[in-house]
Amino acid sequence: MTPNLDLFGDAPASPDTASTPTPVKKQAVGKVVQPWTHDPALNALAAGLPSNLYFGTSSWSYPGWHGMVYDGEYTESLLSRKGLEACGQHPLLRAAGIDRGFYGPIPITDYLRYAAQVPEHFRFLVKAPASVCDAWLRGPDGAGRLANAAFLDAEIAIRDFIEPATTGLGARCGPLLFQLSPLQSLADDGPALFARLEAFLAALPPLEPTLTPNACYAVEMRDASLLTPRYIRLLRDHGVRFCLAARDRLPSVPRQAQAQALMDDGAPGPLVLRWMLREGRSYAMAEKAFSPFDKLADPDAETRNAIADVVVRTLQAGQPAYVIVSNNAEGCAPLSIVGLATAIADRLGTA
Repeated sequence: MTPNLDLFGDAPASPDTASTPTPVKKQAVGKVVQPWTHDPALNALAAGLPSNLYFGTSSWSYPGWHGMVYDGEYTESLLSRKGLEACGQHPLLRAAGIDRGFYGPIPITDYLRYAAQVPEHFRFLVKAPASVCDAWLRGPDGAGRLANAAFLDAEIAIRDFIEPATTGLGARCGPLLFQLSPLQSLADDGPALFARLEAFLAALPPLEPTLTPNACYAVEMRDASLLTPRYIRLLRDHGVRFCLAARDRLPSVPRQAQAQALMDDGAPGPLVLRWMLREGRSYAMAEKAFSPFDKLADPDAETRNAIADVVVRTLQAGQPAYVIVSNNAEGCAPLSIVGLATAIADRLGTA
């Protein structure tokens, strides 16, 4: 059954193979990941975009990105450890999502290692652990079994997430994201949930501008019924950004843009947007259909254009835009980002 998605209640020719030797694919040598050398057109596209536009991928350990991000065929394990530096040399990739944070606290040493691999202008969007973002302790099938007593516990969030992330990433720290997993029965009592969320946000420490001048808090709500004006005002009152999530079982990007407009009315702020999934396709379905994530398997021009519109409005207001894209959106995050960059450049007149 389709859920209620109402928001607010209402190539050139091939060369002669006889005279041109077949290029040899590079292999991983010395455990160093080589970046792909990009053509001048891609560099020119990137140069024409505002410096406060931060495109990033949701993680970076994908061997299928050979020939677009990496110059060589590397293992997932090596890319997970060493691929970030090559990502940071891609002309359009100026951010990355650290998804592993959702599955457990990340040591400060790992955050320091991430920060050391990327340029000064690079930003990270980091997910808070499920220990404070999921209301349920889930079984192997993903279903909530028991209530999570640590749900929205500010002390745990500070100790296991905020302090190590901000200290380790410093100026490269971007949005600190609390992705609230589907709340199941808790979503039926919106007032109680909002009271709990308000107490949690009120207990979060102010972000230190001298340490993390580019950081902000953001919340991603997965229950469409709770995307209400009250929710947006709650976030705004606490200086927390609404994360616009393009994914299944949530309103379309144009409808969520209404929430973004309410959030920014008279006081614009950073855009935090994640393009994750297409409506009607689950995470497991997308993983199976799109692996090894080396091409645009299912282009979604409608969502791409809607995202470009929201991004341009943010940039024209003088605010930064953080746009994190998953392989599961269209099949290949780096190519989705090229498409988004082109659409945005067209709207800004810099193409």
